[in-house]
Amino acid sequence: MTMTSVPLQVLPEPALLIGAQRRTDSSGGEYDHVYAATGRRTVTVPVGGPSEIDEAVRAAAAAAPGWRATAPDRRRDLLLELARRIVDHAERLGMLQTVETAVPRRFATRLPQVAADFLTYCAGWADKDAGEVVRTWPAPALDYTLDEPYGVVAVIVPWNAPLPSIAQVLAPALAAGNTVVLKPPPLAPFTALAVAELALDAGIPPGVVNAVATGPEGGAALVGHAGVDKIHFTGSAATGQRVLGAAAANLTPVCLELGGKSAHVIFADADLRMAARQVLAGLVVNSGQMCVSGTRVLVQAAAYDEVLATLTKRLRHVSVGDPLLDATLMGPVISEEACRRILGVVERTVTAGEARLVTGGERLGGELGEGYFLPPTVLADIDHGSDLVQQEVFGPVLSLHRFDTEQDGLRLANATRYGLAAYVHTTDLRRAHRVAAGLVAGTVWVNGFPGVGPAVPFGGTRHSGFGRVGGRAGMREFSRPKNVWVSL
Repeated sequence: MTMTSVPLQVLPEPALLIGAQRRTDSSGGEYDHVYAATGRRTVTVPVGGPSEIDEAVRAAAAAAPGWRATAPDRRRDLLLELARRIVDHAERLGMLQTVETAVPRRFATRLPQVAADFLTYCAGWADKDAGEVVRTWPAPALDYTLDEPYGVVAVIVPWNAPLPSIAQVLAPALAAGNTVVLKPPPLAPFTALAVAELALDAGIPPGVVNAVATGPEGGAALVGHAGVDKIHFTGSAATGQRVLGAAAANLTPVCLELGGKSAHVIFADADLRMAARQVLAGLVVNSGQMCVSGTRVLVQAAAYDEVLATLTKRLRHVSVGDPLLDATLMGPVISEEACRRILGVVERTVTAGEARLVTGGERLGGELGEGYFLPPTVLADIDHGSDLVQQEVFGPVLSLHRFDTEQDGLRLANATRYGLAAYVHTTDLRRAHRVAAGLVAGTVWVNGFPGVGPAVPFGGTRHSGFGRVGGRAGMREFSRPKNVWVSL
């Protein structure tokens, strides 16, 4: 297989966007972006350092009073215009997702509409956050609350699914009247820049959305900056802990969307073919590199062998290869380091006798050898205390476990430090409600996975973080109430 030539024309010219200025020089040096399907450099990207972060925070702070004072219906209309422009540029933005992170083209084409939906939904809230009137007693008074923006919000986004990740946080932050400093990682610097440029084109004032790709040093400068009024971080639990520590110096409030080790709980009475299809979808769409991937598959004993056989058979027919081809279901993982880390976890688990390797577990070679390609990997009969089960692998690796009773399945599902999402498969409606209530997870999907929509709150518990994006709860993350008491 010869890889399709990378369409570099979809990439914005690498730069930092601070206020209305595109900056190609930076104090943080440069970084070679690598296309994960070939392991080859695409372009060199400027990386912001602490000085550029300071400039971006100052630009956001200077724009904050004007954006806050902008009439809510005007903010609404500007967000709707940004959503329209994302749809208008959907072909380029979809292709950009593939070039940036090697997500297969057939899935990447859907992501611009997902992003536009978040913006459209939150735009509708811009003129509806009006506070409330509070009845006071015994003194005669008028008491009311105002929902006010924080000010400057630092939004740190991950490299996987960058366009939806940006939109689901940027939309409520802007709708509530905040200004934003977007910090994408060097692995995926382009989408944040493209969105920030589209925001300017849509009429959103300079400084309201700034984009500075930076590494650990710049990230530390951002979360520790005294001019930042709120932080929203999406990433690993370990980095989230460091963000909290840095934010503590200024008592900056933080919202954390962290990792997951989500379980599929499959009961023997479930539609087993449908359940297997849902498991596979979460594994192959982005090579298992999603926080909501259900990588722990807990199957009731009576159905275990059938589910394992179905998964193994279907995985052998998954097309792994060129992300730019519409027929490809699964692309590479993001980097050489990710390849080695994922394979290392699998090898240690098997060598320690903690699991039986059913399929996968090796790097793909031949025509795919220069890229970072791993096959879908399944480990069966795994020790639930294994590191592979307890730690987020963030790759195309499934672990299968048996359970007997409903209580056993619930206990295993909750037996990690994470609590982001969970999946339940059963035709027993009462059981579905019981198990959903008992699962320690921010979101539970029963007999299906519709995705993470803009109208529903999404977030985790435990080491999966706290705070929410989406729905009314997501809007509340970006405003705070002020109480006003007036004597009568």
